Amino acid sequence: MTKSELIAQLAAENPHLRQPDVELIVATIFDEITAALARGDRVELRGFGAFSAKRRDARTGRNPRTGAAVPVSGKAVPYFKPGKELRERINAAAAGQRAATPAASAPMASRPVPATVD
Repeated sequence: MTKSELIAQLAAENPHLRQPDVELIVATIFDEITAALARGDRVELRGFGAFSAKRRDARTGRNPRTGAAVPVSGKAVPYFKPGKELRERINAAAAGQRAATPAASAPMASRPVPATVD
């Protein structure tokens, strides 16, 4: 789902809100999460997960074309750890999909062998 798809779905589910208002709400939430991570803060959304910035140390990399050593500076990278409720909902949905398609989860020995034409 893209950001524009999220905005469209939220606007459809909340007809009392205008589309520009939904866009502003979504943009504000993303901007606040981004600003908190830039400050080095952790953003925790109970039941959903936690966003944080992890530090990667400087290292020596390799140029894949020439094989020459290249210094890579340290940097901060965003990290997301899903919450327990999110993991449980995803796993329950995945289990439901596996139950709906038993051939996909069946062992290879029990699957039918396609006939060959000579």
